[in-house]
Amino acid sequence: MTLPTRTASEPLPAFPAGFVWGTATAAYQIEGAVSEDGRGPSIWDTFSHTPGAIETGETGDVACDHYHRWKEDVDLLRELGGGAYRFSVAWPRIQPTGRGAVNAAGMGFYSRLVDELLDAGITPVLTLYHWDLPQALEDVGGWRVRDTAKRFAEYATLVHGALGDRVPMWTTFNEPFCTAFIGYAEGRHAPGAKEGHGALAAAHHLLVAHGLAVTAMRDQQRRDERFGITLNLQDITPADDSTEDRAAARRLDGFINRVFLDPLFAHRYPQAEAEVWPGLTDRAFRLDGDLGLIGVPLDFLGVNTYFPSYPVAGEHAQPDPTRRTAGDIGVGEAPPEHLPRTEMGWPVEADIMRRLMARLRAEYPELPPVYITENGMACPDEIAADGVVHDQDRIAYLDGHLRSLHQAIEDGADVRGYFYWSLLDNFEWARGYAKRFGLVHIDYATLARTPKDSFAWYRDMIRAQRGRDTPLSAAKAASSRSWTSSS
Repeated sequence: MTLPTRTASEPLPAFPAGFVWGTATAAYQIEGAVSEDGRGPSIWDTFSHTPGAIETGETGDVACDHYHRWKEDVDLLRELGGGAYRFSVAWPRIQPTGRGAVNAAGMGFYSRLVDELLDAGITPVLTLYHWDLPQALEDVGGWRVRDTAKRFAEYATLVHGALGDRVPMWTTFNEPFCTAFIGYAEGRHAPGAKEGHGALAAAHHLLVAHGLAVTAMRDQQRRDERFGITLNLQDITPADDSTEDRAAARRLDGFINRVFLDPLFAHRYPQAEAEVWPGLTDRAFRLDGDLGLIGVPLDFLGVNTYFPSYPVAGEHAQPDPTRRTAGDIGVGEAPPEHLPRTEMGWPVEADIMRRLMARLRAEYPELPPVYITENGMACPDEIAADGVVHDQDRIAYLDGHLRSLHQAIEDGADVRGYFYWSLLDNFEWARGYAKRFGLVHIDYATLARTPKDSFAWYRDMIRAQRGRDTPLSAAKAASSRSWTSSS
């Protein structure tokens, strides 16, 4: 695949003053050290060790070894020059069983990381949950049960209580769609379940947990921290104008987008859910007052988006709607053949940025400011004879999507930052280490880090925009804090 490239004489147009440039990672995908310093097992430890669960047969046991090489990775961030770094905290490092006192060693790791970032002039943007539920909580129901939402709120207050003096921007969940439906309905992600009502209950309890956590963190807020959630949203266009494909597009939109957007920002459950899940009618997991809790006002919305969707009507795997999983919605994909594909098989169409932001503005008037918290491309990256990864397709992808994002802002979208996924090549969930999204190449045999051409392009683009971004927080705390089990 070769994407169109632009010459150096065609710089990106200027983004607004104060626009935040950054990169993103997730704990299980980069940290490794899965049994060190008191960390408990997560559902991804269990899942990745299940034969056949990961395409390559690999696990996240070592990943990029960021747990030991974090200073080296912060040096890369310093060289890149972005103003912010989005990372996630591993819940089982903080509470090995998902409940109880703080594991001091685990909290200490993130405290040191935050201080190092601030010393480097980089704003830490913290995600509380990027899919690594403590296995002990899954063993008693996981996200199917409301108690897990309560446990999450307690965990959030512990992390916020420890790091809220230095971290200005807090995300509760990354892509609850993937947790609820890829994990509990399709079985392609941890915990590997294939359920109907269980997956719908998981989606609802994730939203309840979000509301509980934001409320609890605001109750102990000490300065101007900002709170939000990150959703993976899809730009959806029917493959053609047939009645069947338009209905498929409605179902897919309800499945991916509205199931979270409507409760969060429109104070309602999706009107299309009866069409999406006609046989799954039990909503006993919804309690009076839940919509008010879920719809707590937010300071920002994180949006992860990678590729467009062109749905067509498809066959259901299970003809009986009462026996279907929540992911069996009768939708296929037929993107235009002329669109190039990434190594993940995803079609590339940069205009998704403009179209998606316009849709959100039009349909959700109460939407808070938006940050693009993930966007990127997997390429077949190899180190060339000159010792460099020449990933021109990734550069073209970045250039095109940023131009589309700029147009969205020109059209009136309130977008305040962009985080490329990912800083490092990493454990790509069910795909193992076969797919590379990073600006930095990882040699998984030696763990050597090699910045790619895209790293240099992104660095130079940031400098050209306005040099080093101004951090979101006023200043670093005077010194690191020490942690005990009673913190």
